[in-house]
Amino acid sequence: MASFKIGRVQEDMLRELTAIMRELKDPRITPDLTIVRAELSGDMGHCKAYVSSLSGLNHAKEACRVLTKASGFIRRELFRRLDLRKSPELHFVADDSIEYASDISEKLSNLGLTGGLGSDAAEPEQFTGTEE
Repeated sequence: MASFKIGRVQEDMLRELTAIMRELKDPRITPDLTIVRAELSGDMGHCKAYVSSLSGLNHAKEACRVLTKASGFIRRELFRRLDLRKSPELHFVADDSIEYASDISEKLSNLGLTGGLGSDAAEPEQFTGTEE
């Protein structure tokens, strides 16, 4: 039963961390930063937030340093916005998943594979209910 609550709180924290990050007035926190995942410990005392950037891993590492320095403000805002008994200690980890996905997408587009149904893709056959 407790795992359902942790899952709900993780999703709430991810949503609120993203909103708080957008409100920070530091020029090193750019719009291409994304919090990919938030992991909450079982006692809800620690939260690990994975930060990724389209600009690369070095930019994400710099953003993690900035977010760590602002963690007091972020914890206070989380406590104010979410109805929690205590605000978890925040740990920011640089992640390169968005950069990796962007590279894969670029390689696929260079090969001519768009990943979706393009205009030259064959239309799927519709089932009419009779077998011929």
